[in-house]
Amino acid sequence: MMEGIRIGVVMGGVSSERDVSLKSGKAVAAALKSRGSEALEIDIKKADKQYARDLLLSYDIGLAFLALHGSFGEDGKIQSILEEIGIPYTGSGPRASALAMDKIASRKIFQDAGLLCPRYYSIEKNRKNSKSVLTFPLVVKPAGGGSSIGLSIVENQTQLKGAIDEAFRYDRKVIVEEYIAGRELTVGIFEDSPLEAIEIKPKRRFFDYRAKYEPGQTEYCVPAALSLELMRVVKEAAYAAHEALGCSFFSRVDIILRHDNTPFILEVNTIPGFTATSLLPKAALYKGIPFPELIVRISEAALSGRADQVKINARKVTLQQENQNAAIPSL
Repeated sequence: MMEGIRIGVVMGGVSSERDVSLKSGKAVAAALKSRGSEALEIDIKKADKQYARDLLLSYDIGLAFLALHGSFGEDGKIQSILEEIGIPYTGSGPRASALAMDKIASRKIFQDAGLLCPRYYSIEKNRKNSKSVLTFPLVVKPAGGGSSIGLSIVENQTQLKGAIDEAFRYDRKVIVEEYIAGRELTVGIFEDSPLEAIEIKPKRRFFDYRAKYEPGQTEYCVPAALSLELMRVVKEAAYAAHEALGCSFFSRVDIILRHDNTPFILEVNTIPGFTATSLLPKAALYKGIPFPELIVRISEAALSGRADQVKINARKVTLQQENQNAAIPSL
């Protein structure tokens, strides 16, 4: 199906997750090349719509495999650009991407869907905020972003201001939530179906940036040691979160399993890590899907499922522009 299709692996970006994105992108490109596809690495270096549009068009690609993490990649902006210029792309659409990226907006949707989330409040930079009714310890993190960058666990009021200031380095909105003691789980969604949950056992206090990316800092149990019934409950909760946001084909859902075996949704990652040792690929491999096959199947799904709709959207944009031009009187 992908014969003759030039695939642009879009990576890098300008967010705090740039280095992680470059690793994901290079791994995806290598996987595609190993299966005989023509894969080009496209490094996004500016968060500018016209720049990104011109850069993507210059490569003359038939598919964009999105390996961008963080802002201007995982927040729906690059997806909107690709739809406007008529290039199919992998993963979720603009709305689902934007909702998943915003931890405040997504929490409201999860709660409306009947899913449990930690209690929280949000803080906006340079605005007066009401006092918290939550008790310590608390988790403080940017409202957008990932890779646990800017995240802190605070034990008392003295630590709180420093943690909030640190989170504000990465976003103008910060979320402060109750700390739920329990087991850290993640559930990969692939082909709109949940894979087996993975348990994450960091050697540090929590699954922070160092625990994620430094060798030997974390133990991963694939699959998590859960009873069949509890595994079913966790997978159903993860898929419900994926579906509530309107995500497409794949994602990764992070969950805390409280000590009474109640799952709490933390967030949905619409563009999770894409290296052979990342969590979604780990779960896929347990199911018998090696990394190159995972990447190919994601690419094929994007081509078959989104190509026609992208063409329709592109034609609508063209017609709108033609109508606008026609309405402008000649001088």
